[in-house]
Amino acid sequence: MSATAAFGLVLAMLAVGKLLALRRIVPANAADTLNLVVLYVCLPAAILLYAPRLEFTPGLLGLLAVPWTLLLLSTLGTLVLARVLQLSRAVTAVLLLLIPLGNTSFLGFALMPALAGEGALRYAVVYDQFGSFIMLSTFGLVTLGLYGGQRPGVGAIVRRIVTFVPFIALVVALTLMPRAYPAYVAQPLRLLADSLLPLVALASGMQLRLRLPRHHHLPLACGLAAKLVLLPLLALGLASLYGLHGEVRDAAVYESAMPPMITAGALLSLAGLEAELAAAMVGFGLVASMATLPLWHWLLAG
Repeated sequence: MSATAAFGLVLAMLAVGKLLALRRIVPANAADTLNLVVLYVCLPAAILLYAPRLEFTPGLLGLLAVPWTLLLLSTLGTLVLARVLQLSRAVTAVLLLLIPLGNTSFLGFALMPALAGEGALRYAVVYDQFGSFIMLSTFGLVTLGLYGGQRPGVGAIVRRIVTFVPFIALVVALTLMPRAYPAYVAQPLRLLADSLLPLVALASGMQLRLRLPRHHHLPLACGLAAKLVLLPLLALGLASLYGLHGEVRDAAVYESAMPPMITAGALLSLAGLEAELAAAMVGFGLVASMATLPLWHWLLAG
């Protein structure tokens, strides 16, 4: 599927999902059900299909360094911004999580084949599982504890990581699976992996929220500008610094350019930390990324 077709499909499925939710044609928890199917079926299938093709080269270390370097830079920048704009602790927590943490699994895996080719998906898996997922499970939970009163222990963090189904699939793929599957195994895995894009877009449309009080407009604008423009620009510079080229570079930049992570937004809402702002960053970010991601594709492909 071409990048143009992929973005067209995402926009169409977003509209369909929003319409289904507005007309109450589907149950209120339909998006949650679709997300669970993606999490427990489609994502593991994509990981099992593409992760065994990874070759452990020095470039992988550079790829692993990109999301963690971005986390450090975005945290420092957010804390400075919060002081300058005199943001509340809750708003600061939203920016601390939703600027560095992107939708690198659901949307990232779904769009990567169209943006950078199927070969880049295995590098997106590394970026997501050893970057975004572990950052959410460590930095994210600690931030929620500091700003929202939920203090996780080390044991809880470790259990979250080792029991996460896509992470288990990654360990299995890297240790037990062959580099090439027989056709009767590869074809079902590919069908499940290919269903990522329509299911993710449909569920996202059902959850789309685009309303926000006026006093949150500035934090929203700053957060999305940092997430969709500044971070991928920094990732492009870091890719050059760390010697990343080709599919590895493209995977790093595209994953950094993904809109704010839906899971992180949900955790902020559950913690009572500016739920409206968190939902707006996820919703507006998803819509805005349909304009910024094609621009990054034009830049990297050109």
